[in-house]
Amino acid sequence: MMDIGNDHIARKVQVNGIVQGVGFRPFIFGLAERYRLRGEVANTSGGVMIHIEGAPIKISLFLKELSASPPPLAHITDIFVHYEAIKGFTTFSIAQSRSPEKTSTLISPDMAVCEDCLRELFDPHNRRFVYPFINCTNCGPRYTIIEDIPYDRPKTSMKQFKMCGQCQQEYDNPKDRRFHAQPNACSVCGPQILLYNKSGKISDASHAIEKAAELVLAGNIIAIKGLGGFHLAVDARNDAAVTKLRKRKHREEKAFAIMAGDIKNIQEFAYVELEDEKLLRLARRPIVILRKKEPNNISKEVSPRNRFFGVILPYTPLHYLLLRKVGAPMVMTSGNISEEPIAIDNDDAFARLSGIADYFLAHNRDIYLRSDDSVVRNMAGETRFFRRSRGYAPMPVFINKKNVQVLACGAELKNTVCLTKDNKAFLSQHIGDLENLPTYNFFKMTIEHMKRINEIEPEVIACDLHPNYFSTRYAREQKELPVIQVQHHHAHIAACMAENQNKGPVIGLAFDGTGYGSDNTIWGSEILVADEQSFHRAAHLSCIPMPGGTASIKEPWRMAVSYLYHAYGDKIWDLDIPFVRNMDRNKIEIMIQMIQKKINSPETSSLGRLFDGIAALIGIRNQTVFEGQAAMELEMIANWPVRQGYDYGWTSRDHHILSLEPIITGVVSDMEKEISPAEISGKFHYTLIHMFSKICCFIRKETNINTTALSGGSFQNNLLLAGLIEDLNKFGFEVLSHRMVPPNDGNISLGQAVVAAALFRKGENTPSFNIH
Repeated sequence: MMDIGNDHIARKVQVNGIVQGVGFRPFIFGLAERYRLRGEVANTSGGVMIHIEGAPIKISLFLKELSASPPPLAHITDIFVHYEAIKGFTTFSIAQSRSPEKTSTLISPDMAVCEDCLRELFDPHNRRFVYPFINCTNCGPRYTIIEDIPYDRPKTSMKQFKMCGQCQQEYDNPKDRRFHAQPNACSVCGPQILLYNKSGKISDASHAIEKAAELVLAGNIIAIKGLGGFHLAVDARNDAAVTKLRKRKHREEKAFAIMAGDIKNIQEFAYVELEDEKLLRLARRPIVILRKKEPNNISKEVSPRNRFFGVILPYTPLHYLLLRKVGAPMVMTSGNISEEPIAIDNDDAFARLSGIADYFLAHNRDIYLRSDDSVVRNMAGETRFFRRSRGYAPMPVFINKKNVQVLACGAELKNTVCLTKDNKAFLSQHIGDLENLPTYNFFKMTIEHMKRINEIEPEVIACDLHPNYFSTRYAREQKELPVIQVQHHHAHIAACMAENQNKGPVIGLAFDGTGYGSDNTIWGSEILVADEQSFHRAAHLSCIPMPGGTASIKEPWRMAVSYLYHAYGDKIWDLDIPFVRNMDRNKIEIMIQMIQKKINSPETSSLGRLFDGIAALIGIRNQTVFEGQAAMELEMIANWPVRQGYDYGWTSRDHHILSLEPIITGVVSDMEKEISPAEISGKFHYTLIHMFSKICCFIRKETNINTTALSGGSFQNNLLLAGLIEDLNKFGFEVLSHRMVPPNDGNISLGQAVVAAALFRKGENTPSFNIH
């Protein structure tokens, strides 16, 4: 590399990764000047191309620092160095972007406003004082404003704003922090903020933020246009305002996120551990799940029947300005009616949100692609995603081999899509539940946008086995490409393997509420022996009827009846427990008749339904208003740690069926002894952890497999996740779990892509099941 015998040499350096829109070329320019090198640097559709000429030792030092100390928002995946002929450059310069036929550059996610810009924002002597769109190459919007690549201003939503003379000078100066910062602007030439009433008429043009703050403090709901879409904001201390927001948004009990001005403010109402503070301060700015302090000054309506708050620090200049004026934490929830995509367009927001918001704080910089806030929590010694979206998408997950180009359509709930290229799996931002036309349209738009900016032309499409999912229907409509259907729980385990770059085989524990099984029943407590191509269903919970089908999800008392009938039969009426005494006998009899006659009572092995049934049985709740609510509240009340559980066992034929009767009878026995629900919950969790660990040990003896993989929405339960990891480690297992993608259905598209690629390479396009 150093070529010490020559006076001067030349090298061509190709740098791939997130190297555009993050100050990379100015960094290279400054590095070249420091080492007195000559040449040029340019953006290409492949990343950044550098031609350098100079002394061998200087080039060697240049390359070493390039690799070791890139700009803060850069993420280098590859550096390729080639011999090059000397061209006789006399200076080092930044050249125009070049656009080859194929693209391999990575797009940066949107990032929170940096400390340098914040100092300028609140500096009365700075020309951008209180300008709500201040940004530089180290911060601000990226993914949500990009229409195409290379990432240059004409291909972003900033193309309509012609820079003033001063902004243009900054933009053109390689030594300036705003050199080629595509969203660069100021109050003279850039986007503007206005306050509108709910009719879309301008309410305040000159003091929009100050007036909005007054309205928040007066109990109004304000729709605020952010980076990835609109938020709905109210004073988080105001019971009446929060209740009004819940009623108008049709969000009865699910927790709202809170935005607070700084860490000190957060510590007034939540516990902030050192690792939590690191997450809160990340430039990616996720919502962080924090344990509540009691008492606190936050409205009880913000996060009812929950020990935790979801908290986020400000991440746009507008947020900082507004919070400074409000002087209190604000609820900051997605700008939509529940289950619809968040609004991103001003006119759409006026149309869809005027029944919720009293006023709109909006601007005229377009958002090309919506992106919800990401949600994380410190669990079992790691940062775990509940939702991976703004700040992380479209960063790829790096997988262990180069793959064919696959489009994976994901699950019905918590949908994401995934496209693969080489060794990269590009996971989309959170799309949502594919249960309505607006979300389905967003799903299709996201696919086209991701195909365009990553220049991916899929060779094969992957989707779920379920025939009626919107995502499955979409895949089947793409007649020009082969379609590979992937079983839901196999996809979960394949996603966990891919994230950990493990090819398998593994003992995979895929636990959730619902997944269409390869035997046409509802699965959800699956212990699979799996690799990338196939799986064998090694064990699962006993299959239990769901009287009323999907109605059992919203009314978990139905599952409680089913579990009791499974364990006691007609002796259910002899049980001296509150559930039987207090429940309408006629309702229980109808459920039993449905079970006996197999009327709309599909069988399920779902762990999620077991959590629901136990929650209803011990009196936590009989009805739910959002997915996973009963299970979450069962975890919340648990006395932990405990050192005893209930009996368990399994029967073994061609695979192992874990018996539920000992667990149900143990719970009922404790209820008859008037043991508290909190203690029962703790014993229930303890039982599951030990039962699943023991069956894994049993399967290890059968298969000689020592690696386990944990995936599925049930692993958002901290007691279950941490307990199983601890137990499996104690038994000598290698344990794979999720750290880069959520354990829930947000990872299904990644797993589908991996399985489909493996089967396509093998020349198969049949569903990925192998049940004996």
